Amino acid sequence: MFGRYFNKKRASRGVEIEDSIMTITEKEDAIIETPFKRQGLNVLWIISVFFISILLARIFYLDMVQNKYYADISKGNRVRSISIKALRGEILDRNGKVLARSVPSMDAVIMPNYLPDDFQKRKEMAEGVARILGLDANNVETMIESQNRKSKETVLLAENITQEQVLILMEKSVDFPGIFIENTAIRHYEYSNIFSQVVGYDGKITREEMTRNPEYKMTDYIGKASLEKQYEKELRGTAGAKQVEVDSMGNIKKNLGIISPKAGNDLILNIDADLQKKLYDSMMEILEKTEKKTAAAVAIDPRNGGVLAMVSLPSYDNNLFAGGIKNNDYQAIIGDKSLPLLNRAINGEYPPGSTIKPAVAAAALSEGIITPETIIDGHGGRISVGGFSFGDWKPHGPSDVRLAIAQSNNIFFYSVGGGYGNISGLGMSRMKKYENLFGFGSPTGIDLPGESSGFIPDEQWKLDTLKEKWYVGNSYHAAIGQGYITATPLQLANYTAALANGGTLYVPRVVSQIKKSNGQVELVDSDVIRKNFISASVMQVVREGMRKTITDGTAQSLKDLPIEVAGKTGTSQFGGEGKTHGWFISFAPFDNPEIAMVILAEGDGDGHTLGIPVTKAVYEDYFKDKTK
Repeated sequence: MFGRYFNKKRASRGVEIEDSIMTITEKEDAIIETPFKRQGLNVLWIISVFFISILLARIFYLDMVQNKYYADISKGNRVRSISIKALRGEILDRNGKVLARSVPSMDAVIMPNYLPDDFQKRKEMAEGVARILGLDANNVETMIESQNRKSKETVLLAENITQEQVLILMEKSVDFPGIFIENTAIRHYEYSNIFSQVVGYDGKITREEMTRNPEYKMTDYIGKASLEKQYEKELRGTAGAKQVEVDSMGNIKKNLGIISPKAGNDLILNIDADLQKKLYDSMMEILEKTEKKTAAAVAIDPRNGGVLAMVSLPSYDNNLFAGGIKNNDYQAIIGDKSLPLLNRAINGEYPPGSTIKPAVAAAALSEGIITPETIIDGHGGRISVGGFSFGDWKPHGPSDVRLAIAQSNNIFFYSVGGGYGNISGLGMSRMKKYENLFGFGSPTGIDLPGESSGFIPDEQWKLDTLKEKWYVGNSYHAAIGQGYITATPLQLANYTAALANGGTLYVPRVVSQIKKSNGQVELVDSDVIRKNFISASVMQVVREGMRKTITDGTAQSLKDLPIEVAGKTGTSQFGGEGKTHGWFISFAPFDNPEIAMVILAEGDGDGHTLGIPVTKAVYEDYFKDKTK
C-alpha cells in the first residue's frame, strides 16, 4: 500500500506537477502576449505621430514660411506688370529751341509665357501676325519659336507700328495669345540734317549693348551717337509700371495700380540754333555750286569754351534711325563714299597747313629765335638746303612776324622752324612742345564720343617708326603745317579760341546745363586745360598778325565787315596728286572776341573757295543786331 500510495502519490504528484507546469506556461504566455500587444500599439502610435508631425510641419512651412512665395506665384499667374516707358529728356539750344523731343509710339511685342503650347497654333498665329505687320512669316515664326515660353520678359516684334495695325491686333487679340501692344515713345529731331552730327540719334538696344547695360530691357531705347549717346544716363529717365489682372489668354480684366515713370533730364546746349543753321546753309549754298560736298566747321565761344556751332558735311537724317531705319535707307547711308555718318569736325584728321603758323610764331617769339622786329628776307620765294629746294606759294619780300602771318610767308616760317642763314630755327622738338600746349596731338575732351587726337611727330618718332633720321626739310614742312602733322577741325577751333582770348585753352563743351525733372538745374562748366602758357606780349603780336591778315593780307575781302575780324588762311596738300584742303580760322570782334571759328573745305583748294565767303556770311548775320 505504501508503494501504491507512493506511486499514486507520485502519480498524483506527477499530475500535479504536470498541472503545475501547464498552469505556469499559460500564465507566462499571458504575461508575454500582453506586452507584445501593447508594444505594437505603441510603435504604431509613434509612427503615426511621426508622420502626422511631418505633415503638420510641412503644412506650417507651406502656409507660414512659404506663404509669400506661393502667393507671388499665384499672383504672377493672374497679375501682369506692364512697363511704362519714361519720356526721354529733351535737347534744346541755348535759347530754348527744341532740337530733340519724344513723341508717342507703339510697338508689337511678344510675351513668351502667354504663347500657346500647340505648335500648329503658334505657326498659324505667326502667319496672321506677319500679314498684319507686313513682316516675313518665317522670320516671325522663328522669333516666336526661339523664345523660352516660361519667360515673362517682353521681346520686341515690330516697333513704331501704325494705328491701323494696333487696332487690328487688338481686335484679334484672342487669336494671338502672347502678342501684345506696348506704349512707348520715339525721338523726333527738328532740322534733322542740320543738327544730326551734334545731337545724334537713339534706337532699340541690341544684345551686345544689353551685356554692357544689364538694367535695360530688350524693348528699351538707348543713345547710339553724339549727345544721345554721351548723355544717355541723363536723358533716359526711370520707367514706371502698371499692374493689371489678366485671364488665361492674357486679356486685361482689371487695373490694379500704377507706378508713375520719371522723365529724363533735359539738355540745354551752348549751341546757337540760328548760327548753326546759317553756317550749314551758307556752306551748302557754296558746295552746291561745286563738285565737292565734304566740309566741316566749328564755332567756339573763346570766353568759356562753349561750342556755338558744329557742322559736318555731308550730313544725314537722324529721324530715319529714330523709328527703326529701313534696310534700303541704311544701305544707302553706309554705302555713300562721302561718309555722311562721319563727324568730320571731331573725327576728321587733316594737315592743318598755314593755320599752324600763329603757333609756330608764338614758339619762335617765346624761345627768342626771333623778336617782333626781326626781318627775314623772302629770298625770291625759294631756299635750298642740302640739294633740296623749298619754295613759297608766291614770292614775298622781307617780312617781320606780323606780316609773315598776314601774307602766309613760307620762307619766313621755314627759317624759324628749321633754321636758315643767321636764324637758328626751333627744331621739331620745340615746335611740338608749343603745338602740344595749344592742344594739338591730343583730344580736346569735348563732351561727344569718339573724338580723334590728331598727331604731332618728332625726331624720335620718325626714327622708331620709319627707321629714318629727321632732316631739316621735315622741320620746314612741319613749320607750315605739312608733312606728318594732322589735326581735327575742333582742335583748330579750340586753338583759335585760345589765340582770341589771349592764351586760355578750355575743354570744349556742347552742353551748358542739365535741367532735371524736379526743376533743378546743373551747370556744365568748361574746365580750363591750361592758361598763361604764352606771355601776353607774345600773344598780342600773334593776334596783330592775324588782324593784319584781314587788313593787308590774304583775307582782305573781310575788311568791310561791321566788326573787326582776325584770321588766318591755310592750304594743306594731301595725297600724291597735288590735292589740297582749304582752311580759314578766325575770331571776332578783335578787341573783345565772342566767337572763334574754323571752316574746312575738304579737298577743295584754299580758304578762299569756301572758308572766307562762309565766314563773311556768318559774321554778317551773327553780328547784325549787335552792331546797330
